[in-house]
Amino acid sequence: MNYYGARELAASFRVVRKNTLTIAEDIGEEHYGFRATPETQTIAQTLVHIALTSRLQEQVHGGERLTTLVGFDFPAFIAGMRADERVPRDKAQILELLRTSGERFANWVEGLSEDVLGEWVTFGPGATPDGKSRFEMIMGVKEHEMHHRGQLMLLERMVGVVPHLTRASQARMAAMQSGKR
Repeated sequence: MNYYGARELAASFRVVRKNTLTIAEDIGEEHYGFRATPETQTIAQTLVHIALTSRLQEQVHGGERLTTLVGFDFPAFIAGMRADERVPRDKAQILELLRTSGERFANWVEGLSEDVLGEWVTFGPGATPDGKSRFEMIMGVKEHEMHHRGQLMLLERMVGVVPHLTRASQARMAAMQSGKR
């Protein structure tokens, strides 16, 4: 019996995306061009990157349903994604891209069967590990977004915004303190 399947993965991804959207909404558009150092992405570029990242898993596991990554043209795929990341977008367009890409991905994941999620995809000679289940690879989209969301929360602080999760925690603590008195 599998306790964590497609429906649960989609639901947890939606929670992650909801938090990313809250961060994107909290940061003023005037800060979307901010970057921590010259060689890093701007806030806007990071948000667009997050919105587009699911495309790789959708292509590999949905569009082509590959069983091996041997022969997959990663450089061409990444080049196309990077080109799309560089398309100028304002805050409203980025928020809409995050919403639509997130819901598209979650809906797709929800429709995957346990059999499909359990299929093994090999990476090719010399790769360590030599492969992963589709489930692990698809879950990587959520993990990747959480990684970047941590970066965004730091960037929020750098532009003077207290992250929403911190504000919520502070409010809970204040409520507990006031209840003790």
